[in-house]
Amino acid sequence: MAKLSLRAVQKLTCKKRDAWWTVILVDPVATRMLIVMARFNFITPNRVTWAALFVGLGSAGFFLKGDMQSLIIGAALYHLSFILDCIDGKLARLKGNGTVFGGWLDYVFDRIRVLFCALALMGGQYLRNGDERFLLAALMVVFLDMLRYVDALQIYKMRMSMRTKIEKVTRERQEAERAAAAEGPAEPEAQQIRFMEDLLRENPEAEAELLKEQAGAGHVVDLHAQFRHRFPWYLRVRQALLRSRIRPHLISGIEFQMFVFIVGPLIGQILLTTVISAILLGIFELVIMYKFWLSTRDFTQVMADLAQPPSGAGSIAPHLHRGRHRRGVAGDPLAAPEFQAPPPYEDPGFQPYPEPCLPYGAADQLPLEQQPTQVFQPLPEPAYQQMTQAYQQVRTPGYDQPVQGRPAYGAPGAMPAGHGYPGDREGVG
Repeated sequence: MAKLSLRAVQKLTCKKRDAWWTVILVDPVATRMLIVMARFNFITPNRVTWAALFVGLGSAGFFLKGDMQSLIIGAALYHLSFILDCIDGKLARLKGNGTVFGGWLDYVFDRIRVLFCALALMGGQYLRNGDERFLLAALMVVFLDMLRYVDALQIYKMRMSMRTKIEKVTRERQEAERAAAAEGPAEPEAQQIRFMEDLLRENPEAEAELLKEQAGAGHVVDLHAQFRHRFPWYLRVRQALLRSRIRPHLISGIEFQMFVFIVGPLIGQILLTTVISAILLGIFELVIMYKFWLSTRDFTQVMADLAQPPSGAGSIAPHLHRGRHRRGVAGDPLAAPEFQAPPPYEDPGFQPYPEPCLPYGAADQLPLEQQPTQVFQPLPEPAYQQMTQAYQQVRTPGYDQPVQGRPAYGAPGAMPAGHGYPGDREGVG
C-alpha cells in the first residue's frame, strides 16, 4: 500500500462529526496507529475487532481486583480497547474491505465489553467495601448503555421510515398531477426532494434558510423546523462545534462509558462519577426524545400538506365525457350527426327497429300522439290464399276435426280464445 500522509489518512478515515472524546483523545492516536497497521495485509478490520474485545476483557480482569493500581491499569486498557474499536472502522474505510458482518460484530462486542467491565468494576468494589450501592450502579450502567443504543437504533429506524413515506407520497402526488394535466413524464430533478438534515450535513456552516432557497423551497422537507424555531440558538452552537468535528450530542454512550470506566477509576470516585454521568446522559437522552417528538409533528404536518388534492385532481378529462360520462356535456351526445340514421342513398338496406306490436284495435284507442307511426298491413288476398293452401298440404290428417267438443283449427294462426301464445305463463293451464 502506498505511503499516505497523516492529513490524508485523517481526511479519508475520520468522520465529519463525532463524539468530543473521540475527536480529542482517540483520533490523534488512532490515525497514527492506523498508518502503521495498514501496511500489513494480515491485519483486517475483523481481527482488530477481536483484539479490541480481548483487551476489553483484560481491562475487566484488572477492574475485578479493585485496588488503585489495578484500576489505573484497567482504565488504560479500556481506553486502548476503545482506540482499537475505532481503528477497525477506520481501517475498513481506508482499504474498502468492510463487511456487514464486521459492523454487526463490532456492535455486539461493544455491548459484551461494557457488560463485563461494568460487572467487574462494580463487583470488585463491592467485594472490597461491601457497599451494595455498587451492585445497583452496575445494573444502572448496563441498563443505560442498553437504553442508549436501543433508543438510538429505534429513532434511526423511525426517521428512515418517515423519509420513505414522504418520498412515496411525493412521488404519487407528482404522478397524479401529471395525469390530471395530461402531461408527459417530468424531469428527474423535479421528482426528487431533499431533506434539510442532509443539506446541513453536507454544508454544516450554512444557514438553513439559505440552503432551502438554493435547493428550491418546494423540494426541501424540513423535519426539524419546530425544534429550530423554538431554540434558535441551537444552530449557532451546532455550527461552532462542527467546525471542530464535534457533534452537538455532548454526552452520549461513548462519553458515558469513558467517564465510568476511565475517569472514575483514575480519580478514585467510581460511584460519584457514575451517578453524575448517568444524570447527564439521561438529560441528553430526554432532549433527543423531545427533538424526535417535535420531528414527528413536523412529519404529520408535511403528510397533511401532501395529502391535499392537487389542482385538477378528481375532475373528468374532456375526452371521457362521452359514453358513460355524459353528465358534464350540454345536450344529448347521441344527437350528434354521426349517430343519426344514414341517408337512403348511403345504406339502401337500412331499416329502423320496428315498434312493439299492439293487440288488434288497441292502437285506435290510444291518443293521437301515442299511436305507433308504423302499422302492419294485412297480407294481400293472393298471398293469403297461397299460405292457406300450403298449410292444408302439410297439416295433420284429422287435426281440423272436432274432438270432444273442441272446435277445429281451420286456418294458420287461428288460436282458441284465451289460449295465449306459446310461452305465455298466464294463458297456460
